[in-house]
Amino acid sequence: MTRGRSLAPLGIAGLLAAFLSTVAVAQSVVAGRVARVRGRDTLPVGGLAVVLHRISRLAQGPLDTVRADPGGRFRFRFKADTTAAYLLSSRYAGIEHFSEPVGIDPAHPDTAMVVIVSDTSSSTAVAVRQRTLLISRPDEGGTRTVIDWFVLANRSDLTRVAPDTVRPAWATPLPEDAQNVEVADTRLSQFSADAVVFRRDSALIFAPLSPGDKELMLQYRIPGALRRFVVPSGGGVDSLFVLMEEPSARVLLPRMIRADSQRIEGRVFRRWVGGLAAGGTLEIGFTAPLLSPRRTLQLLVGAAALGFLALAWRLFRRRPSPVSSSPLAPAPVLTDAIAHLDARYLGRESDVAPEEWRRYLEERRRLKEALAAALAATRPGF
Repeated sequence: MTRGRSLAPLGIAGLLAAFLSTVAVAQSVVAGRVARVRGRDTLPVGGLAVVLHRISRLAQGPLDTVRADPGGRFRFRFKADTTAAYLLSSRYAGIEHFSEPVGIDPAHPDTAMVVIVSDTSSSTAVAVRQRTLLISRPDEGGTRTVIDWFVLANRSDLTRVAPDTVRPAWATPLPEDAQNVEVADTRLSQFSADAVVFRRDSALIFAPLSPGDKELMLQYRIPGALRRFVVPSGGGVDSLFVLMEEPSARVLLPRMIRADSQRIEGRVFRRWVGGLAAGGTLEIGFTAPLLSPRRTLQLLVGAAALGFLALAWRLFRRRPSPVSSSPLAPAPVLTDAIAHLDARYLGRESDVAPEEWRRYLEERRRLKEALAAALAATRPGF
């Protein structure tokens, strides 16, 4: 009896332990440290608050906060939403520094995260390490969509900040033909729409750029009738990629290598690879655009309208056909013929030649005689 009572608690404890183990395995774990770059080394920074952020279509914002220990180490355990992305951040010297996306696979804890913080500078250089332009074929409205994707590189150990509220932390010139420029997708870009300002033909970033790479994705439209599209480089580009959907489109300048085509969402884009020197320009040539379905429909409707107008004009200009004055002609036909003659000549004696006026009177007399004969031949009551 005693043995039976002792086994029951052990069984429950085992089940509980197994349950808790399952829950623990189902949770995601992220751990790492906060560090500050100093030359080629990284120094731990302790005592800073580290925030775990969730970004999804339905909700985004802080999920949890821990404080790093004196060695800069931190650890989070959380139930992850597989449809969301997760980031870490820590504020240092008045700047919020963000990490790379966090791995959320419960079977593979992400325990080597490093949140890099740094001192600030308004003069440290920021280069364009990579720039990619993806250009669609003209749509039904006659415009092309352009995705302009920058990878910015801060190779120093200082965070580049704007010197004041007027001058940006970084800026780039935009193509003269760019229309409706905007941040393409805030979920993919590492800069919020509020941090990017568009002035005339330039895009300006007023957010801080911490050491490492930052991505900026812009979207705009260009006219489909363009034969030459010119993109200024500003400070130059280390690696330049151009992807175009139109088979006949070509990169004219600078000299670039034609690479393998790339399929994106079922659409084929031809790819060019190269670089762009500071102060240089990228020039793309397009062939004369074919008529879009919408434009073709407009032209067909216009041609049909012109055809109807031409037909109506010919009918209006046509002279009335002579009508027989035979008494056998139906009375309505004779009456209609007289009305046509009167509409053309009545009251216009001074406007027509005497001979033409005489023919009008003679024809009208004959028609009236024929009408009288037709009426006389009609039986009463018919």
